[in-house]
Amino acid sequence: MNKLATLASAMLLSFSVNAAQEVSGVSIPDNVSVEGASLNYQGAGVRSKFFIDLYVGSLFTQAADKNVIASQDVSAIRLNIISGLITSEKMVTAINEGFDGATAGDTAAISDEIAEFIGVFSAEIAKGDQFTLVSTPGKGLVTYKNNEKLSTIDNDVFRQAVLSIWLGENPADDDLKEDMLGL
Repeated sequence: MNKLATLASAMLLSFSVNAAQEVSGVSIPDNVSVEGASLNYQGAGVRSKFFIDLYVGSLFTQAADKNVIASQDVSAIRLNIISGLITSEKMVTAINEGFDGATAGDTAAISDEIAEFIGVFSAEIAKGDQFTLVSTPGKGLVTYKNNEKLSTIDNDVFRQAVLSIWLGENPADDDLKEDMLGL
């Protein structure tokens, strides 16, 4: 009887470890398949500003890595909008501020790519929308909104700048960076 209870507990523990994560009401899968790559959940957290939760940011990687920006593996950042207060204009402003922080204010070399990327956020943004940013080293960045491909930008410097918005030395949110990296 004791062995059966121990086995049942071990099976339950194994099942719960494999279950999807939930962060601020957003169910995050253990893995995703994007652009032909199978990626595993690394971490997730909430981006808050002025005590308002705005979105859940999650990170998926081929292998757990604390230096995703320099990694040669495909990765993806997913943003799940959890606030109706996020508008297209506010998101564009935040992304522009993120690029300034990620590049120490020197965005000239990737200004065309930034303009194209900003276009992804120009349509109305609503609570429940999901953006997925797929980073392929040596190639660039593919962006999806609600599983619809909106943009492909083939520029590795730009790709690294986008990752740096969330995972770089001067991220938009230090706590979110740590949560996404699983620290």
